[in-house]
Amino acid sequence: MTVPPDVQATVVMALKRAGSRECGGVLMGEHVGQNHFVVRRLTVQRPGAIAAFVRSLGGVVQAIKAYCRSNGNDYTRFNYLGEWHSHPLFSVQPSSKDHATMRELATDRSVGGNFLVLLVFRLQGQRLEGSAHTYLPDGSAHPSNLDLDEGFE
Repeated sequence: MTVPPDVQATVVMALKRAGSRECGGVLMGEHVGQNHFVVRRLTVQRPGAIAAFVRSLGGVVQAIKAYCRSNGNDYTRFNYLGEWHSHPLFSVQPSSKDHATMRELATDRSVGGNFLVLLVFRLQGQRLEGSAHTYLPDGSAHPSNLDLDEGFE
């Protein structure tokens, strides 16, 4: 999973605004190669609590539809990838609650995805750090590569 500098800048601004509270949203991206996706856009929801981020569906469906429409409704190439949120005071590894939530989404047939990705970010000083995990419909979770494209400081 690649996160280009412009998307990183959006994440950094959201993290700075949220301070010690968690924030997050949904990921939309492009399939660019075998098992390789690039985050092209993400939503930013209002910050939650210090140790919790509450997922909100308000505006999410419209954002995903608009993203897909702006890319010619080519769903196999441009689509919803998953979720992101911050752990400003903790490790960027998903919590047990994060894993449970993503497994629930990935195994929900009404979501209809082949996979979902969870990115967890935090600022370490001025540097963005994160982790990526992929969740499959069989309920399995897999650590994934996260490429924070060079060029962002």
